[in-house]
Amino acid sequence: MSRVVIIGAGVGGLAAAVRLAGAGHEVTVHERAATVGGKLGRYERDGFRFDTGPSLLTLPQVFTGLGLDLDPEPLDPVVRHVFPDGSTLDSSSDPAVFTQRIADAFGATAAADWARFWRRAERIWTASWRSVLQREVSPATLARLSWRVGDLAAIAPGRSLRALGRRYLRDRRLRMLLDRYATYTGTDPRRAPAALAAIPYAELAFGGWYLRGGLGVLASALLDRCAALGVTIRTSSPVTAIRTAEGRVTGVLAPEGLVPADVVVSDVDAATLYRDLLPSPRRLAGLADRSLAGFVLLLGVRGSTPELAHHTVFFPRGYDAEFDAVFGDPARGRRARPPSDPAVFVTRATDPEVHPPGTEAWFVLVNAPRHGTDFGAIDWRRPGLASAYGSHILNVLARRGLDVRDRLVFMETRTPADLAEATAAPGGAIYGTVGGLLRPANRGPVDGLYLVGGSAHPGGGLPMVTLSATIVADRVGPA
Repeated sequence: MSRVVIIGAGVGGLAAAVRLAGAGHEVTVHERAATVGGKLGRYERDGFRFDTGPSLLTLPQVFTGLGLDLDPEPLDPVVRHVFPDGSTLDSSSDPAVFTQRIADAFGATAAADWARFWRRAERIWTASWRSVLQREVSPATLARLSWRVGDLAAIAPGRSLRALGRRYLRDRRLRMLLDRYATYTGTDPRRAPAALAAIPYAELAFGGWYLRGGLGVLASALLDRCAALGVTIRTSSPVTAIRTAEGRVTGVLAPEGLVPADVVVSDVDAATLYRDLLPSPRRLAGLADRSLAGFVLLLGVRGSTPELAHHTVFFPRGYDAEFDAVFGDPARGRRARPPSDPAVFVTRATDPEVHPPGTEAWFVLVNAPRHGTDFGAIDWRRPGLASAYGSHILNVLARRGLDVRDRLVFMETRTPADLAEATAAPGGAIYGTVGGLLRPANRGPVDGLYLVGGSAHPGGGLPMVTLSATIVADRVGPA
């Protein structure tokens, strides 16, 4: 039996705790916050309950084997897309149904284009699932996959997601729909790898799901499972350093002092790990802060809004202008700034457990620059900025046909600075400081150190961080 210390009780850390405790190890989790869940946050006010992090459960098969008491409900549509010309498209987890919806909305040519793209996306997904998502990956191991010629041809190294969309999709609205999936990894579609076409395939082929009471119940289910397996959870217990000797971990420094460990699993952002907990300048140098963040409105709303699905996205006329604003435009000497006309993502659950009768709880998300002072960030603590931008987003929604300003019970904002403070996510980056496909490896630079969570391979999002826990648990092995 190994003594395992896990730093951070996000979904990746808790899933790793379940896997490792189930394999017979003695597991203790240290979490800096007073509650578990990490970015899977929850907030309650006046009978309203909000998920302040993920709002969609995908790849439910990834959670099989954790022993969780979950009863996910399928969503149809998975997402409703509202385009600048007023057209609407509801996505479906049934490929035939979705293709027919495209034909009805945009015509037979657009539907045929999507069918061709879908076949390519399936090849990308199959290659990614087989060769990348379920195993340890680094630049060296990716190079050793070169014998899978078909996989490499499918993934199209060197091609962007934007370029892939332009190759297959002639309808501008379908290209816009595909571009949005780059933001699932915190990146710009013009620079995101084509391999990210695996994301819409996974979402639409395996469905989007909701958990009654909100997705925050996943954290509660993981906590209950940890308790059943004898895992020790210490909240309000920040780890300040990882101790090593002769090239391997020996423990961590926590409020109670040195905690001995044979294995340390880090569920903190890789930038924080290699800057603060185990200073590693060489590894830190590759972790440039280039992932987007998010600006959030939590709205209590009177009445009902039947034109909204569970998830509805309202696209802008100029999507590229949004990404130029979020990431900055160094070529033109323009710093990052809040987008003036962003895509707006609205989550509105009909679940009666999350709002009082006669009302709705809206979670409104727009892409935003991370918090900071450098060229690609802004200071979200600047007085008045959050409230002014919140009002601006309500005006944007009104211009797009969804005016809720006279129906508000309350409005609260959550900025990247708030997320950074609550979860120790550098800059408030949603998907970890390193956006894109290739993340830091699951094995650290010293023996016995492992990485899970959104900043490590295979990336951000609930299924990916859960896969990272499985990869690490398999590497550590049974007690």
